[in-house]
Amino acid sequence: MQMTRPHAQISLSTITNARYPLGQESQAFVFGWLAFASGRIAGPQTAVSQDAGPLLNASGCTVLPGFIDLHIHGSMGHDTMDATPESLAAISRFLARHGVTSFTPTTMTAPHPPTLAAVENVAAAQAQPLPGAAILGVHLEGPYISPHFPGAQVKENIRPANLAEFAQLLAAGPVKLITLAPEESGAGALIDAALATGVGVIIGHSAATYEQAVAAFNRGVSQATHTFNAMTGLHHRKPGVVGAVLTDERIFAQLIADTIHVHPAAMAVLARCKGPDRLLLITDAIRATGLPDGESELGGQPVFVQDGACRLADGTLAGSILTMDAALRHFLGATGWSLEKAWPVTSRTPAAALGMDDEYGSLASGYRADLVMLDAGLNVVATVVGGRLVYLRDGEEWRVTNDGD
Repeated sequence: MQMTRPHAQISLSTITNARYPLGQESQAFVFGWLAFASGRIAGPQTAVSQDAGPLLNASGCTVLPGFIDLHIHGSMGHDTMDATPESLAAISRFLARHGVTSFTPTTMTAPHPPTLAAVENVAAAQAQPLPGAAILGVHLEGPYISPHFPGAQVKENIRPANLAEFAQLLAAGPVKLITLAPEESGAGALIDAALATGVGVIIGHSAATYEQAVAAFNRGVSQATHTFNAMTGLHHRKPGVVGAVLTDERIFAQLIADTIHVHPAAMAVLARCKGPDRLLLITDAIRATGLPDGESELGGQPVFVQDGACRLADGTLAGSILTMDAALRHFLGATGWSLEKAWPVTSRTPAAALGMDDEYGSLASGYRADLVMLDAGLNVVATVVGGRLVYLRDGEEWRVTNDGD
């Protein structure tokens, strides 16, 4: 029997007729059915009973683990720094339309009180069901970064590492990541404090030398924020942060694959150096994402959006209006990689970078039933979060049924 309300929060029992990556393997796709139980993958299945519950037909589509965005500020006129439940709900809903099943709301470099409010708001939102993508925790971008590489962060709000501030933020909510400049005053002690509490540390907005970057990696820094952007570049006598990231196999490299922040040829270089197990796509999306071109805002600054680029009045790039599905398409075009090789950069690798790849980023039995269904053009047809159908593209209602017919 055809179901009449496929956009409701339907708990699915099975996805049928799917092409999907087998378990943890990156280059082995199979055809079959996947069953769900209690919001997790129950495993492959060949038949279902008549009373099994709602089924999602993936005929003609590829099913991947849901996209995970570890660096996103906002979308649809909303921003993490708004510190309102309405903003996080709107971002969650928008992300599901683009295949994202989980994300880390990302703060801006700002005074302590609004940052604290944003973290507290994420804690409150995480305790409630969201309409789309789920929250994995907070990503603090700054404020302990380099004034020499502020990017679109407000330079006046940049300050030395402050352990008391950081402790308050940890107590306020689920801080999972922090981007900082390891060469700045007090950064070493803050790196140690973050790692001791399970917070992942990311190098970014940094003027570090190659040697300083390597020292930070040896201390436990494990990721690079939007690689190539807002950091010392690669020079043959001064390899800089970029050189350290490219050559250190321990480091996960974030990439804004919009072809604006990074040239496709540089994307290909990064891909060759890092491979699918150490490269992860992010959006760095801001509140203008999903809206028409025009004037927007980031960190209290006017941002002007035109032809896919977001810039401050002085021309500085200010985040993006990128979505994860578009990022995947751009990345495949830049690298020439097959989807079978590339899919981990949207899910398994960000999960590993967050230390949560035992639950997220795979369609293996026991993992969270978070997945995205893509058509032949890699456009999102459906998104499932914890076994719930949270998005279905208009015109695809026929895919949801109560039986296997």
